[in-house]
Amino acid sequence: MTMLEVVVAAALCLGSVSAASLGPVLTEGGMVEGENHRVGLFRYMDVFKGIPFAAQPQRFEKPQPHPGWEGVLKATKFAKRCLQVTLTQTDTRGSEDCLYLNIWVPQGRKVSTGLPVMVYIFGGGFLVGGSMGANFLDNYLYSGEEIADRGNVIVVTLGYRVGTLGFLSSGDASGPGNYGLWDQHAGIAWVHRNIKAFGGDPDNITVFGESAGAASVNFQIISPKNKGLIRRGISQSGVALSPWAVNRNPRALAEEVAVKVGCPTDEKMMPCLKITDPVALTLAGSLSLHGSPSNPIVQNLLLAPVIDGDFLPDDPGNLFHNAADIDYIAGVNNMDGHIFCGLDVPSINQPLQPTPPSVAQELLVAFTKEKGPDAGAAAYREYSQSWGPDPSKATIKKTVAEIETDYIFLVPTQAALYLHANNSNTARTYSYVFSMPSRIPGFPSWMGADHAEDLQYVFGKPFTTPLAYFPRHRDVSGYMIAYWTNFARTGDPSKGESEVPAVWPTFTSTGHQYLEINNTINRDSIKQKLRTRFVHFWTYTYALMPTVKSSSAE
Repeated sequence: MTMLEVVVAAALCLGSVSAASLGPVLTEGGMVEGENHRVGLFRYMDVFKGIPFAAQPQRFEKPQPHPGWEGVLKATKFAKRCLQVTLTQTDTRGSEDCLYLNIWVPQGRKVSTGLPVMVYIFGGGFLVGGSMGANFLDNYLYSGEEIADRGNVIVVTLGYRVGTLGFLSSGDASGPGNYGLWDQHAGIAWVHRNIKAFGGDPDNITVFGESAGAASVNFQIISPKNKGLIRRGISQSGVALSPWAVNRNPRALAEEVAVKVGCPTDEKMMPCLKITDPVALTLAGSLSLHGSPSNPIVQNLLLAPVIDGDFLPDDPGNLFHNAADIDYIAGVNNMDGHIFCGLDVPSINQPLQPTPPSVAQELLVAFTKEKGPDAGAAAYREYSQSWGPDPSKATIKKTVAEIETDYIFLVPTQAALYLHANNSNTARTYSYVFSMPSRIPGFPSWMGADHAEDLQYVFGKPFTTPLAYFPRHRDVSGYMIAYWTNFARTGDPSKGESEVPAVWPTFTSTGHQYLEINNTINRDSIKQKLRTRFVHFWTYTYALMPTVKSSSAE
């Protein structure tokens, strides 16, 4: 044995002897005990899985406090995700007993105290998703370990009701809706009350999420119900202003579900739905995922939050004053809309098959139908302006992807950033666009970053499964974890315990600066005015056009 090997062996032995671990932790419900393992030299991780933060929810009711337990709860197994349809929407998975959370606490030679806390809200269109155990094959995407270890923060993931049980609303007091948002709020409030015992700082909680989880983050920071609970938020590809984030006519969908399960559609509807088999209810809330240019899928995502006069007392655009002291990062992937395009316009991913310009026109007519045909024509002029007389196949396809990206994600996100910055008191605002090219084989050469492709980097997958990635992927993952955890620690993504490759300036309503995130971040990655012409068209020109009355009763 060489001298070096002796030293390393001795260090490892010392490490295991002096392993810092919380051991059993006292929470408001009782004692919980997780598992501790080594993640590096003098670095350990306490992991708690399946801690209940509320009682099993009653159907279409707000969550209630958990009654507690005797003895020590072994928090070593993930709970089931909330009852939901499978991806094929022909079956269900999960359980109604699903309000649990998971906690990762990084430890050094001593037990950690006063750490920033990052609470993750998963996405899935408010219809599916979970942060309990394997998401895909045996891979657990939402493991907080890499973020916790690399950024020295506590990471929490939580369950919340989705689909019919989480977001069906009768549109009145008998079934106000937003149960999934109340679940998220209950989880955040539990973390605020209990995280000190795990070594966290209850006054430094950052909520972050992607897609429907990103819109949820925005709802949580603008709801008056979270006063004093949340210090910062990060929305990745979704905000409260996204066209799919609020259902403004929830009654129609509730009646559709009621008819499917044999309930009346009058005042007896909600009492009947409350005693209906939960699996039948969940299946009745499946949504059509067959899109076309004239009927884009995004317009079918109807199980969503509602303006209930309680959690959301007003239109989201009027609630940003509630986030005046909450720092906020929001951004998009540069091809976020591509996932929808593949379903609405299949030819977009078939290199030999052209996508006719009329498809772009049809799509824009569908997105602008409430303002009539003139609005669709104006939008088409805007998007085809740079085509020239003979646009290539790739140009048209890329434009279609940009149309869906702008309408569904980018423009609403820019609008939310404006509102946040304009309503700010002490809060700082940051904007980004993620442009790491897709790793999915077979996509066209013009393809950028598709929806959800940022998640693998934020959760450090290039480090946990190194053989599946190249060094450039580890670079972008390291950058994102550094920016995200610095922000959670200080409110400034460029300042904290982690080095970053460029200083990310704040977004202001005059400066419009943003960071382009990929594996080559440098000073040139700080840019201004993200797709301003199109943002101006949608938020100003289009918004000012008069709404037309629908000829058919909808």
